[in-house]
Amino acid sequence: MIRVAAVGDIHMGDDSRGLLRPAFEALPQCADLLLLAGDLTRHGTVEEARVVADEVAGLAVPVVAVLGNHDYHSDQQDEITAVLADAGVTVLECGGTVLDLAGTRVGVAGTKGFGGGFAGRSGGDFGEPEMKAFIRYTKRCAEGLRGALEGLAADGCAVRVVLTHFSPVPDTLAGEPLEIYPFLGSYLLAEAIDGAGADLAVHGHAHAGSEHGLTAGGVRVRNVAQPVIRRAYAVYHVHADEAATVAAGSARC
Repeated sequence: MIRVAAVGDIHMGDDSRGLLRPAFEALPQCADLLLLAGDLTRHGTVEEARVVADEVAGLAVPVVAVLGNHDYHSDQQDEITAVLADAGVTVLECGGTVLDLAGTRVGVAGTKGFGGGFAGRSGGDFGEPEMKAFIRYTKRCAEGLRGALEGLAADGCAVRVVLTHFSPVPDTLAGEPLEIYPFLGSYLLAEAIDGAGADLAVHGHAHAGSEHGLTAGGVRVRNVAQPVIRRAYAVYHVHADEAATVAAGSARC
């Protein structure tokens, strides 16, 4: 059994320095890895990224992250990625990483993702250049995610976990205004997940959403935005010997 801790939308700044560190230091008692589901900073500055880096540097469990829209706001996403990498964080964008956890090969595939909406109420790459660019960006994210998952399968990973910022399903957006669903996620991410296969998908972004969801193919989806889970992180159990099995609900440390 692999214990996956995850949180997103921590939105750290200088005034939140040290806020999460005590909880993160307790991770080895209840989790094998920590996933950060984007919006780690408030305004996407390097200074804020250094606060995040200090929270997670030197932890006794691996840390894997994707960036969120807030982390892109100041056009310093590359610098933020470098700061986090220097602290030992693996930052993914249309890529994957393999971890050896308790003798189990665990793969994490990640992308920030983007919007576009969900089946029956989604945008298409037709019309104005701006609209085409919007949807084509989402398609590139989804294609990159699918490729990363397929690569992890080829690497023989017994467990595959998806990490995004934007949501792959509308289930975990319940509570948000319907009008903004197209800006909170895209069904293309779920199609990539179901097409390549995964055991668990976690995302953030939807602060007023719901924790539990499911893709059409039966993959468990969890919204781990901190305003939703209301704690430092949630922990989910994935059983390597039972495909796509996740413990019901989430655990607390």
